[in-house]
Amino acid sequence: MKITLAHSPDADDAFMFYGLATGKIDTEGVTIVHELRDIQTLNEWAREGKYEITAISWHAYPEIQDKYAPLVTGGSFGEKDYGPMIVKRADRPFFKDGVIGVPGTKTTAFLLLRLWYPDVEYKVIPFDKIPQAVVSGEVDAGLLIHEGQLFYKELGLEEVVNFGKWWYDQYQMTLPLGGNIVRRDLSQELQKKIAKWLQQSFEYSLAHRAQALDHALQFARDLPTAKADQFVGMYVNERTIDMGDEGKKAVQLILDLGYKQKIISQKAHLDWIES
Repeated sequence: MKITLAHSPDADDAFMFYGLATGKIDTEGVTIVHELRDIQTLNEWAREGKYEITAISWHAYPEIQDKYAPLVTGGSFGEKDYGPMIVKRADRPFFKDGVIGVPGTKTTAFLLLRLWYPDVEYKVIPFDKIPQAVVSGEVDAGLLIHEGQLFYKELGLEEVVNFGKWWYDQYQMTLPLGGNIVRRDLSQELQKKIAKWLQQSFEYSLAHRAQALDHALQFARDLPTAKADQFVGMYVNERTIDMGDEGKKAVQLILDLGYKQKIISQKAHLDWIES
């Protein structure tokens, strides 16, 4: 049997799935094929039910919850001092009614932006092009995800708001950003096995950090090793293995807030799959 695992071509995802990608995890005769795409594309493809397992922004989940069930393992969280952020040029003031470059309207970062400022004017730009769009003046500010959070100061940009800090100040909880989901047409037995294999992969990577980081560097988009290690450490940790009750509550909270503010059209029902 062959199933596809879709995730983003980023250093943190590459690190997480190192064990699976290199055959270190026994998948009991099931072949797992890795499909790498940016998160906005994965959010769109999940609406079609394209792959058996996929990474997704939590913002996108309610619309496809009839096709997929959420996994307690593989979650990406921002802690109290980091997460997606809005940046601007240091030599220009920030106005909320300016145009903000965003990486996609189904990213959780965009949901946070809408919660922070519902009437935002925005322009969708590929996530890795946003910093330069701010520098050039194409947009007045930019919503940064991924490693853009680590090098924006080098481009003469400065932070306006860090949503990891903002969320923690508001709710005293970790900030849920993305997770892994599994298609509902798979048997419950296979869904649980998938959860187990993914969990084992994350545990293996954390236990063999140097090797997993070396594997992840090929997806680090020219980040120096120290920066790539910092980025991986931000988003791959014990909470990735199992988000626990706090993680589950945080996912439910952000989706409930989005529904209450009419940013999300359907209420989320999270029936978690565990190994």
